[in-house]
Amino acid sequence: MAITNYNPTTPGRRGMTSQDMSAITTRKPLKSLIVIKKKNSGRNNQGRITNRHRGGGVRKFYRMVNFKLAEGTQAVIEQIEYDPNRSARIARIKDNNNKYHYILAAQGMAVGQTVAAGQETAIETGNRLALKNIPVGSVIHAIELQPGHGAQLVRSAGNSAQLVARDEEYAQVKLPSGEVRLIHIECTASIGVIGNEQHQNIKIGKAGRNRHKGIRPGVRGVVMNAADHPHGGGDGGRHGMGKDPRTPWGQKTLGYKTRSRKTTNKFIIRSRSAGKRK
Repeated sequence: MAITNYNPTTPGRRGMTSQDMSAITTRKPLKSLIVIKKKNSGRNNQGRITNRHRGGGVRKFYRMVNFKLAEGTQAVIEQIEYDPNRSARIARIKDNNNKYHYILAAQGMAVGQTVAAGQETAIETGNRLALKNIPVGSVIHAIELQPGHGAQLVRSAGNSAQLVARDEEYAQVKLPSGEVRLIHIECTASIGVIGNEQHQNIKIGKAGRNRHKGIRPGVRGVVMNAADHPHGGGDGGRHGMGKDPRTPWGQKTLGYKTRSRKTTNKFIIRSRSAGKRK
């Protein structure tokens, strides 16, 4: 995938780049696999804002992506589609029971290609197997954390993980962050690297483009009132910052470790920050 450049016809266009849609084979999603996506503007089920700077944006339909293909599935890729809800492309597949599914599109996927899920499936791009049946050293994506729960790890554009070792019950997987983690060998994963790898190089170009995405402007804490942020208040300048930077809710940040008393720590072989300390 390449990046599409624009001529500098306006200040907003100067330096702006966007996705190349040449790999997309249709712009019309399957009606049976889409649902209306209700906007919550960053609010939880109690109406409180838990994700700041969200609101507005264009209307979207949510594509129901299948993150846990049933064992024994044999399917043919019919279309490669754009998904406004994620950075990766999605592939529309038709299985051996004439049912349609959406799955994440891996690098190199094309219309007419066959994908499968099962114990004896070939080690080919897009196929889905349990970690116990994948050769050590393979590049994988869409990894389960618990057997049968569906893919939760490595689902964004251009990402991949590597199966580095396997023990009796657990496999060691190196994640994109550099973390090496133990995952049960019965968990499934897909072979290959997720497509749309140039997504990270896109330049927004203008503020209005972020508003179309539903992202509202962010404001620094030091320019707020003391009632609105721990950094706020004062007679101007950075007087309200204090000795230690904090989040809007008063939690220490910038170097202060917040991961504690986590039961999943025992599954982390190598921390994602281990290489950064050297």
